[in-house]
Order: sequence, then C-alpha cells, then structure tokens
Amino acid sequence: MGIVSALRRLGHKVTIVSFPGADPERKVTGQAQAAIGERKDGPLASLAGELPEFLFELLEIAYNLMATVRLYRATDKTTGFIYERYSLFMFAGLLVARMRGIPLILEVNDSALVPRVRRLVFRRLAGWFEKQIFRRADGLVFISGYFRDLAQESYQLTGGSPAVAGARVGGPLLVLPNAADLKDFDYYGIDPARLRGELGLEGKVVCGYVGAFVHWHGIDWFVEDILPMLRDFPDLVLLLVGDGVCYPGIQKQVIAHNAESQVLLTGRLRHSEVAEYLAAMDFGVLPDSNEYGSPMKLFEFMAMGKAMVAPAFSPICEVVRDAETAWLFPAGDRAACVARVLEVYQDRSAQRRVGEQARSYIETERQWIHNAEQILGLVNT
Repeated sequence: MGIVSALRRLGHKVTIVSFPGADPERKVTGQAQAAIGERKDGPLASLAGELPEFLFELLEIAYNLMATVRLYRATDKTTGFIYERYSLFMFAGLLVARMRGIPLILEVNDSALVPRVRRLVFRRLAGWFEKQIFRRADGLVFISGYFRDLAQESYQLTGGSPAVAGARVGGPLLVLPNAADLKDFDYYGIDPARLRGELGLEGKVVCGYVGAFVHWHGIDWFVEDILPMLRDFPDLVLLLVGDGVCYPGIQKQVIAHNAESQVLLTGRLRHSEVAEYLAAMDFGVLPDSNEYGSPMKLFEFMAMGKAMVAPAFSPICEVVRDAETAWLFPAGDRAACVARVLEVYQDRSAQRRVGEQARSYIETERQWIHNAEQILGLVNT
C-alpha cells in the first residue's frame, strides 16, 4: 500500500487486484498487521493454516486460474503496466501481461531460494516456476542487494531493457529497500511527554521494540540476556510493543526477575497508536533479522526520529551507517547486541543526534514516493 499510495500521489490511476475477500484499501501502514495484532484472518486464511502443506501448494497453483480471469478483466491495452508483489507459483501476472501486451514489474520479497517460515514441499517445482517468471518479467525489484545477487546467480539473470515481448534473461534488476511514509509518523506533532507520564517513564532512558514476538526477530533471547543486567541500570526501561508466540515466555521471565518496572509489555495495540509509542522511546533495538530481508520496523523507527541498534546484515548495512543513522553489531552476536544497547543507553546526546540524522535520511531518500519514482523509471526506460 505504500507503493500504491505513492503512485497515486504521482498522478497515476491504480487498480488493485488481490485475493477474494481481502481488503487491501483498508488503512495499513508499514508494520505488518499480524506483528501488532490487528489482523483478523477470514475463513479462507484460517482454512489455509489448517491444510497440509502439499495441498496448500497445489491450491496456490490452481489459484492462477481465478487470478488470470480477474486480472484480465481489470486490465486492457491502455494499462501502463502490472506491478505485482511476487508470490510462489504465481504466473497469472506474466500470462496476462503477455496477453495484453503490457510490461510486468515484479516486487520480490519471497523466493524458493531463501529459508521460509512455512515449509515448502514442492521446492523444485516452485524454483522452476520462479526461474521462468523471473527470466520473462520486464523488471524485477528486490528488497536487498543480497536477494538480487542470489536470484541473478541462480537463474542466470542478466537484465536488459524492458521489452513488452519479454526478455529471456529478465528485465532490469532494481534494488529498493523498504521505506516509510512521513505522514504516518508525526515527528513534530506528537508530544511524547503525555504517554511517558502515563507509563511512568519520566527521567528514564527508553529502549523500544515494535513488532512480532517471534524467535527469528530475536526478541526472546535479547530479553533473556539483558534481564540479569537491568538492575545495574535502574533508569533503563525496555518498552516492548506487540504480541506473538514468544510473548508468554518473555512475560514469565520478566516476572521471575521482578523486572516489571523496567520491562513494559504493552501487548497488542491498534496501529494508530504505534507512532505515539515510538515517540515515547529514545532509541530502538532489532536483535535479529536475516541475510536478505529489509526490516520494516527499521524504517518506521527512523521516520519517527528514533535510531536503532541493529545487526549488520548486508540489507541493513545498505540502508544505515554505523553511529550515523543507526548502531550496528555483528549479526548473530548476542553479547555484542546487549553491549551495544547498554553503550547507546549511556549516551543521550548520541541518541538525539543519530535519531535526527535517521529521520533526515528517510525524509530525503527513503520515502515510498522515492521508491515509486524509481519503479516508474523501469517502465519508462
């Protein structure tokens, strides 16, 4: 929706075609609904979660029939291009683009080449589909250079000029990390004092986290490792926003250490409340990520003028600079993560300076409208 809104602000008409029953026009920004707890799965989504994986994947392939019909009806020869968020086994966009004689640009956030939360049964088949689709698309937008290089090497993509007929080695390969929309993060209009007062944070240094409480974000081990040290830093408070499978375990640890005054667990919040909670923080922490992803929370913290302590995975290093717009630690080094948080906690001037520089970076280079302008460049080349 960040890209959709940006394209519309640039004067383009955008029609959204999505899974039946989905409501993509609903107010959604940045942080995934599931990460904060607003998302309410419909009956189809609930059913998908119960299906055996092999059957789920067969249904994904079959969905191309419905998607092709719906997408064909939504387009004509005057359509400028199809911009698709790539999904495994999904060839309907490519098929309709060729039928209509219009370009297809794929935004690649997932792939058969990378580890996935949901186990992939027909991995070879998914890889075959993916190779054919990537090699025939008129442009590929990757969320990180690591992701682009992996796909380029695995599928022998060489790029080239966009061509309606479809280049056999793929169209241009563009790296576009995620972004943020400053209108959703009122840096100047939100007074953090009110919420800090309500939460008893006056005079405290607040390190925050917003998102899903899941193991691959590392929030569980981060809390486990820092809890025994918190009593030595009585004015340091962790403000943890969100919910997930790790939440109950973290809550038990906090209670066991009698650290309820230094570790505040908000649970699920409405998305409209998140910006105010970000404003109440002094800096953020992202304990873990992966080699190919572009963490949305990084950009949203920065948009709110809050820099993050983050692992030095290549996609993150492509976006931030250590001690300038974030603070980096060696990826996977738990002790280094905690040590960097405690280092930043003791330097209030650095928290303000780096946070302001992070906000400036988002303002000048990393808003969704900047991404949309580069996507349009693929089509207009």
